[in-house]
Amino acid sequence: MDLNFEEDVRIDELALDVEWVQQPSLMAKYCSYAAETKKMMDLAKERVDVVTATLDKDIRSNPEKYDLGKVTESAIQNIILLQPEYREANDAYIEARYENEMAQAAVRALDQKKSALENLVKLLGLSYFASPNAPHDLHEAIENRRKGEQKIVDAKVKIRRRSES
Repeated sequence: MDLNFEEDVRIDELALDVEWVQQPSLMAKYCSYAAETKKMMDLAKERVDVVTATLDKDIRSNPEKYDLGKVTESAIQNIILLQPEYREANDAYIEARYENEMAQAAVRALDQKKSALENLVKLLGLSYFASPNAPHDLHEAIENRRKGEQKIVDAKVKIRRRSES
């Protein structure tokens, strides 16, 4: 499966129609990949369980082979954890679980992309991306804004003076 996560989550805001057309197939592709990684994780976990059971049986049958004096549940579990075949199977499971978590994160990111696309289309409908209308006299607009800000500052000073008296 050919996946390019960084490219697939990127939004081309100048081609929202194309993004919307591609979104369902991207989501299907990543959901399929997530299901595949979940299957691999489950198989790896099953392998860990089989190795654990096989080692448990062998340790109980031949405790001297594992230098085990007293056969207790705790001792058996500790010996199992030290065996190379268990460690190999467990490492494969950890790797498979990591791959599955990353695939699930990709699916969540594509779901976020869907939400972002929805919101971009809403903004487009509200003419958010339209060219701004600048006032004819920019200096006058700036001066009016400064006067408004100064009135707010003056009002705060008057309020402080009244409360101090």
